[in-house]
Amino acid sequence: MRKTILPGSTIGILGGGQLGRMMALKAREMGYQIAVLEPKKGSPCGQVADHEVVSGYDDREGARQLADVSDVITYEFENITHDTAMWLEENAYMPQGGELLRVTQDRFVEKTAIQDAGLQVAPFKPVDSHQDLMAALDKIGLPSVLKTRTGGYDGKGQWVLKTKKDVEDLIFPNVPCILESWVPFQKELSVIVTRSVTGETTTFPVGENVHVNNILHQTIVPARVDETVKTKAGEVGKKIANKLNLVGTLAVELFLKDNEIYVNELAPRPHNSGHYTMEACETSQFEQHIRAICGLPLGSTELLKPVVMGNLLGQHVTPLMDSISELGDAKLHLYGKDEAKPNRKMGHINFLATSTEEAMKRMNSWKLWQ
Repeated sequence: MRKTILPGSTIGILGGGQLGRMMALKAREMGYQIAVLEPKKGSPCGQVADHEVVSGYDDREGARQLADVSDVITYEFENITHDTAMWLEENAYMPQGGELLRVTQDRFVEKTAIQDAGLQVAPFKPVDSHQDLMAALDKIGLPSVLKTRTGGYDGKGQWVLKTKKDVEDLIFPNVPCILESWVPFQKELSVIVTRSVTGETTTFPVGENVHVNNILHQTIVPARVDETVKTKAGEVGKKIANKLNLVGTLAVELFLKDNEIYVNELAPRPHNSGHYTMEACETSQFEQHIRAICGLPLGSTELLKPVVMGNLLGQHVTPLMDSISELGDAKLHLYGKDEAKPNRKMGHINFLATSTEEAMKRMNSWKLWQ
C-alpha cells in the first residue's frame, strides 16, 4: 500500500545514530515531526527528535510504541532484527519493508542476490568451520578475505589472508562466514541510489573512496574515473535497486579493476560516502530519502561544486577544536556523540572548491588528519 505522507506528520526512525540525526534534521526542515527508537536516551538522533522511545531493537513493546506515534517508519542502520522489521511491516506503515534488511544483513545472501541480478562480485564460498575454510581456499586461493556473514563494519569481522602463514595463524571465529577472493582494485567507488514508493529512481554522482585502517577517510566527487565507468556504476545501482524492489536509499560499494566493476557491499540506508551531498548537491541524500519514503517527488541530484568529504574520528576532535580557526569555507558537521573514542565516527567536514584537486589541497593543508 502506497501513501503520501505530508509535512506535519511524524516520521519514526529505527536507530538513533548520526544517520538518523541527519535524516531527522532534514525532515524537520521540511515540516515533519520525528520519533526515534534507540536503547539509549539522548542519542544523536534523540537530541533532535520530538519523541524518544528508549527500547532495544528486538523489543516488541518498543516497536509498538514507535508505531503508535508514527505515520511512516524508516531505519538508519541495517541491524534491526528481522522479526521487529516484519512486525512493523505488518502493523505499521514501513514502506521499505523487511526483505531488503534480511538480504543485506547476511553477506552470503547479499552476494547471491547481487549475482542473481546479473552483476559481478568477487568469487565467494560459505564457510562455517575451519574444515570448510580449507576446502574454500582450495577453490578460491590466496589472497582472500574471510568475513563474518552477519555484523561487522569498518573492517571488523574481517581477516585478510595473503599467505599460508596468515591461514595458519588464523583462529577461526566459529560463526558462519564467507571467504571471498581478494580483488586487486585500482579504486573503491560508491553510488547512492534512491527509489521512491512511486518507483521514481535517482542516483547521486559517483564517489571515489579512500580508506585508512578499513575506515572511510575521504570521499572525492567527481570520482577520478572515465565517464563510461561513472555511467556503468549508476546503471549497476539502478539495476540492484529494481531487482531488490528498493524503497528509500541504497549505498552500493564498488571495486574498479581494469575498467571492470565488482559489487562489494550494499547498505540499505543513507551512507557515510554520501555525506558530500549535504552541500555539494542540489538535494542531499537525507532529503532524498525522506522524499522517497513519504511519496514526494524526488529532487535533482546535480553536483553543484566538486567536493571532498573528510571523516572526523575520535582522535581528531581535540586537534579540530585546537585549530577551528582554520575551518574557513569548509562545512563542519558534528554528530552530538557523548564520547570521542579512537576511530569512532564523530563528524565530517565537506571541502567544496572549483576542482577536486583544489578541494583535496584544502583538506590536506589542514594538519588535522596527520
